[in-house]
Amino acid sequence: MNNAITRLFTVAFVFLAIACKSTESPVGPYAPWLTDLIHQLEQEAPANPPAKIYRYTYNNQEVYYLTSRCCDIPSKLFDKSGNQLCEPDGGITGRGDGRCTDFAEKRTKETLIWEDKRER
Repeated sequence: MNNAITRLFTVAFVFLAIACKSTESPVGPYAPWLTDLIHQLEQEAPANPPAKIYRYTYNNQEVYYLTSRCCDIPSKLFDKSGNQLCEPDGGITGRGDGRCTDFAEKRTKETLIWEDKRER
């Protein structure tokens, strides 16, 4: 009888663990605007190449770089408050909007913050 009870509790525990597992993606302890951006990207179809967000230091400030989704779509660079600073690259010319042409050369302290790991 003890084996049956042990098995029953084991099965119940496994089902409980599966039921309690969060289905939301972990987005970390980020600023609300960044969490919102990640959730927005997760609601869209997966990009090719996959969307990524990096944190850098650029012009002595913390910035966040959202990679280009494809081809003519420009990347986006945000300050730590979520204000868009520029589009460093991509677009029709591949050079972004021209407002931060030195971003690739001056950025430092690269940290991958988030990557869309969904299959296309």
